[in-house]
Amino acid sequence: MPSPFPGMDPYLEQPDVWHDFHQAFITGIRSSLTPQLRPTYLAKLDDHIYIHELAAEERVFLGRSDVSVLHTKGAVAVAELAPAVAAPAHGFILPGADQLREPFIEIRDRETREVITVIELLSPTNKAAGSDREQYIGKRKAILASNAHLVEIDLLRGGERMPVNHLPACDYVIMVSRSYQRPRVELWPLGLREALPIIPIPLRLGDRDATIDLGALFKQQFDAAGYEDYIYAAPLRPPLSEPDTLWARHLIERRP
Repeated sequence: MPSPFPGMDPYLEQPDVWHDFHQAFITGIRSSLTPQLRPTYLAKLDDHIYIHELAAEERVFLGRSDVSVLHTKGAVAVAELAPAVAAPAHGFILPGADQLREPFIEIRDRETREVITVIELLSPTNKAAGSDREQYIGKRKAILASNAHLVEIDLLRGGERMPVNHLPACDYVIMVSRSYQRPRVELWPLGLREALPIIPIPLRLGDRDATIDLGALFKQQFDAAGYEDYIYAAPLRPPLSEPDTLWARHLIERRP
């Protein structure tokens, strides 16, 4: 069953839901693009890897040290019958870091493997203050200083927007930065009640743009994952305005 919302579904921002949606949606984008890119280009999935050092109290307990040896009368009798096998000592390892992987897409020239376009679907880690956001912004600056195009899809209401001048107030935004038009970028600022658009994916200058129908892809991925079975029981974070709360509740209650 599709989402009752006309565009993005705000209930997907739940921490235990977003990662699953992110993985499915970025993979769906690659599948949608590949027939349009062949045979000149290829679309590859890659990962941003964020390493988080954990405090001692957050580390997961994996086992228990047990180096004691129990001696019984029975053990002596057995030892007399067969050579004893030394019992190993046991210990445990505390993982000191949590590893987070977030996929993105690189469109490359099939022959030279040159990166032509990078497609990013933003996650909460990109939009929350801290080292993860700083690392992402650093990579973003490197792309914007290169000959590669950047397509940045922000379907999260929460967190801080990526720096873009003259961006109007909006709930979601898609940015397409063509290398030959910088610093000018194309923007699709969207409200909660608006449908997701069809957006261009720039390739080499002179080649026709590929396209992604974000609305159709969203409906496909939402339905395939069965999100409607469990996401609407949780409160929205961040919360909606009172008019939007009433509107959203009405949509959810009207579901079949």
